[in-house]
Amino acid sequence: MRAKSCGARSASPRARKATGRTTPSYEEGRTLLSSAKKIQKVRDKRKKRVRGKVAGTAARPRLAVFRSARHIYVQAVDDEAGRTLAEASTRSKEIAETIAKMKKTAAAAEVGRLMAKKLAALRVESAVYDRGAFLYHGRVKALAEGARAAGLKF
Repeated sequence: MRAKSCGARSASPRARKATGRTTPSYEEGRTLLSSAKKIQKVRDKRKKRVRGKVAGTAARPRLAVFRSARHIYVQAVDDEAGRTLAEASTRSKEIAETIAKMKKTAAAAEVGRLMAKKLAALRVESAVYDRGAFLYHGRVKALAEGARAAGLKF
C-alpha cells in the first residue's frame, strides 16, 4: 500500500477519478435542452392541449392560426371532411397593397377581416378559433378581433 501524498501532485501516474455530484439530468438519462428547444417543447405541449379541445365542422369551421416572425396565416378547416374551406394571410394578393405600410399587428387585423369576408361568401356565420401554440396576445389577438369586427362569431 502506498502512502498518501500531501503535495500538489498525485503519487500515482494516472489521473484521479472525478468526485462530487454530476448533473442530475445526466444521471436520469435526460439531456439538457437549449432555450430554443425548451420554447418549442412548451409550444408543442400548448398546441396539443388547445388542439384537443377544438374541432371544426362545415357549419362552424376551425380557424387555425400560424404566426411567423414576418407573416400571419389563417385557414378555415372542416375537420370532419379534412379539408380547408378558405385561407388568408399577410401574403394574400387581395390585401397586399392595403397592408404594405401597416405595422404587423394592424396587418393581422386586416387578415382577420379578409377571412371573415371569405367565410361570409361561403355562408359561414361562426367559427372556432384555434390559436394553436401561440398565446392569445398581440397579432393572434388582433386577427381574432379583426374577424369579429367584420361579423364573424367565435
